[in-house]
Amino acid sequence: MGADPTAVSCAASSRPAPVVASINGVALHAPGEALPLPALRERAWAELLRQRAVAVGLLPARAGDVVEPLDAEEHAAIDELLLREVHTPPPDEAACRRHYEANRRRFVEGQALHVRHILFAVTPRVDVHALTRRAEEALIELLRPDVPPGRFEQMAAELSNCPSGAHGGDLGWIGPADCAPELANELFYQHDSCLAPGVHPRLVRTRFGLHIVRVVGRRPGRPIPFEQARQRIVRDLTLRARAAALEQYLRHLASQAHIVGVELEGASSPLLPQS
Repeated sequence: MGADPTAVSCAASSRPAPVVASINGVALHAPGEALPLPALRERAWAELLRQRAVAVGLLPARAGDVVEPLDAEEHAAIDELLLREVHTPPPDEAACRRHYEANRRRFVEGQALHVRHILFAVTPRVDVHALTRRAEEALIELLRPDVPPGRFEQMAAELSNCPSGAHGGDLGWIGPADCAPELANELFYQHDSCLAPGVHPRLVRTRFGLHIVRVVGRRPGRPIPFEQARQRIVRDLTLRARAAALEQYLRHLASQAHIVGVELEGASSPLLPQS
C-alpha cells in the first residue's frame, strides 16, 4: 500500500524549520540561506559591533530584520567605536627589556642558513596520516649515524614535492624573512636552533606540508642592541596588547547579547591577528 498523502504532508509540516542565526533578534541570513561557518561568524561579529555603535550614538538605527553588508559609514563608525572603547597602554621600559631578554634569538641581523629540504606536500586529497608516516620514516633513516653520504640528496630527488628536489633539495642561503614563518621559527628561534649543521631532528610543519630540513652551513649574524630594537619591540608588544584587548572587548559584547544559531565562544574575529 502507498503512503497516506495526508500523513506525509503532516509529517513534513511537523519538521522544525531551519534555525535562522541572529544577534539580538536581527537575522544574520535569510531563511533557508546556508552560510559557511566562518562567514556566519564574521557577520555575527560585525553585527555585534554595529549594534554597539548604534547604542552609543555613533550610528542611526538601521531598518530591516536581516543584516546587510556594512557600508562605508558603518565601517568608519566601528573604527571610531574601537578607538573610544578599546584602550591599549603602551608597554613600559621594563616590559620591553623583559621581551628583549626572553627573545634574544629574534634580535639578530645578518644570520642565514644554507639549507636543503624534502617537502611532503599536503594537498586536498592526500592521506595526511600516510604522508606523515612516510615523512617520519624518511627522517628516521636520515638521522641514523651510518646514513651514507648523498642519501639526503637522493631522497630529495625521489620524494620531494618541491622543484628543488631536482637539485638535492637545495634552497641556498636563507634568512628568517626568506622562508615560511613556521620554518623561520623552527630553524632560527628555538633553543636548539644553533646546533651544528646536519639534519634537523624534527619534521617542520608549514602551510605547504611537512619538511625534512638539513642545515648545510650557518652564518650566525650579530646581536641587535636593545636600543636599536626598542621601536620594533614597542610595536610588537603594542600589537599583541591590542589584539588581547580587542578579544576581551568582543567577548564582552557577545556575553551581553542574545545570540541564536551561531557559536562564538572560542571563535576568532576577523579583527584579530591570526596565528
